[in-house]
Amino acid sequence: MPHLWASIAEEVGAPSNICVDAALALRHAFGQYGIRSELQPVDLNIRNQEGGEEVFRTSEQAWSADGTVFHGHCLLVLPDSQRMVDATVEQFAQIAALEQGPLIGRTAAANQEIGPGELMPPHSQLLVRRGDLLLRYTVLDEPLASLLHDDQPYVSRHVAEHRRAGINLASLMLLALRDPKAIGRARQAPYPRLRALLRVVADAGHQVDAARDFRFRLPDTTGQGQWLRLDVIPLPPTTPAAYPRY
Repeated sequence: MPHLWASIAEEVGAPSNICVDAALALRHAFGQYGIRSELQPVDLNIRNQEGGEEVFRTSEQAWSADGTVFHGHCLLVLPDSQRMVDATVEQFAQIAALEQGPLIGRTAAANQEIGPGELMPPHSQLLVRRGDLLLRYTVLDEPLASLLHDDQPYVSRHVAEHRRAGINLASLMLLALRDPKAIGRARQAPYPRLRALLRVVADAGHQVDAARDFRFRLPDTTGQGQWLRLDVIPLPPTTPAAYPRY
């Protein structure tokens, strides 16, 4: 999902180089499959083979005076699968030069014990090797949620865009997952909502409407079918709800 997002971010209506926008869009995309994810703010230290270091500190994280720019960096953590995603790691020039795309790592590799379903605790560190670089993430004390409150100007102004971008991204990913080469493995994923969506849209037609939203054509009583966005497709009543759950 993060690699797909990086390749088509502009098409689904999301900035491709701002960590908060990327994480929020991906949060909604994973959430459509019933996968929980949370944003965590971090400091990032990058060390090369020669011992040179570059540090990107977000400890003094804050929004700009006009509330439009977040000075800091964040990860998207998927606690139930013990994964983390740095979708905009290539905003840093020395990492972008490696041309490996978004970074995905295991939170279980952090220097503090982290169980399934748990976020990385404050001050925990996660070391990730990328090419000839060593990346050290340090989790901050304050959860990013405190900076993403509903009345924060940028967040409140773009909440609908982040959700829409995430739904479109999840729709595109679903097309890839229902490919004959991938669907067998996708059906074994431990996410009941994803499996339910795959059953419903297994062979459904799809299109991009005038608003540039992806829709699937599902049968109805008229025989003409109806074009539905992913988030409104009817699923069995026992299907878990999408995330985030407010």
